[in-house]
Amino acid sequence: MIEKPIGFFDSGIGGLTVLKEVSSVLPEENTLYLGDTARVPYGIRSAETVIRYSLENTDFLVSKGIKLLVVACNTASAVSLEEIKKRLHVPVIGVIEPGSRAAVRATRNKKIGVVGTETTINSSAYSRTIREMASSIEVFGLPCPLFVPLVEEGFTDDEVAEMVAERYLKGLREKGIDTLVLGCTHYPLLKGVISRLMGDGIVLIDSAKETALEIRDTLVRDGMLSGTSMEPSRMFFVTDAPERFVRVGERFLGNKIEHIQKINIGGSICGLTAERTTS
Repeated sequence: MIEKPIGFFDSGIGGLTVLKEVSSVLPEENTLYLGDTARVPYGIRSAETVIRYSLENTDFLVSKGIKLLVVACNTASAVSLEEIKKRLHVPVIGVIEPGSRAAVRATRNKKIGVVGTETTINSSAYSRTIREMASSIEVFGLPCPLFVPLVEEGFTDDEVAEMVAERYLKGLREKGIDTLVLGCTHYPLLKGVISRLMGDGIVLIDSAKETALEIRDTLVRDGMLSGTSMEPSRMFFVTDAPERFVRVGERFLGNKIEHIQKINIGGSICGLTAERTTS
């Protein structure tokens, strides 16, 4: 029984969809979440830059004494996971493999679509992982760079979101896919629009749920489940704009964000920019 927290990082707020699922599956676990909001988005960066950012995020969370690291970002998982694993002695879990596994189970006609950021799609991480699991499956990747700013600005279920999604998704419909992986942690907030445009016959895969189950299984296997009956700690760190993170992030979580600090990515606290405490 280990009371150390689980650490999560993402380029911004998208990884909160993963944190939400983990909090549901493992409600007793303490968590630390780092959103690198000063350098978002990662999806348009080079692989070298994403790796550098990811390692800096990792170093900060490790300095806080985490027992497991969740790379709650598809872009970072696609290009940085192996480099991170080389540096750590705690378990490291990304979102690519759990999402791929769910897609392989779901497809009936062996045609899977993947939407994500440019860096995620260009890395071919989903295609490679899916084909390692089932070589006969066709995978069609499509970058959708405008989805992230749409979600962050709150345009998730209106005519703006629908117009952009229609422009992107038309080609995937024509490929005859029966399964679509939402290969970015922001994209679940667009599920309504995407589902309507793709039609009832398309299964949407959100890797957050699968990732949460893998985290639970890892903690059970390694004897690291929390044994406390106390209220878990939920701490959030950002590298910029904590007020905006709280405003948008609470929409992702469906809960209040009570404790948040702005940090320098080197790990030093540069001032309590926003701090809320429960009454």
